Amino acid sequence: MEWYIAKFIFQILSGEGQHRLQFDEQLRLLKAGNWHEALLKAQALGLREECQFQNDRQQQVQWKFITVSELTCMGQPEDGQELHYQIAEPEDAGLYLRKVRQQALTLGSNPRVHIS
Repeated sequence: MEWYIAKFIFQILSGEGQHRLQFDEQLRLLKAGNWHEALLKAQALGLREECQFQNDRQQQVQWKFITVSELTCMGQPEDGQELHYQIAEPEDAGLYLRKVRQQALTLGSNPRVHIS
């Protein structure tokens, strides 16, 4: 059995659909015997997680599974292994750095997070 990272894409539909299209991208960790099994498992999970509910404005909201757009075999994960990266090119580097530093400070103040 090996570990895989699957990228799920869901479309979020609200009310009459008169809004900017929204898509939720999720990275999920799956354990499977091979790549094909991992793909089938991911697709089945995505379909099972489709849902509908009423939001606070009494509008029908639907999370519609679109696809698994990426599937990567991690093998046997190791401590500190890279899972994802993204290169940022912000227009305002100072604002970007303030934002990420503030996020880091928030992590340190979370009582459920223990920094050793």
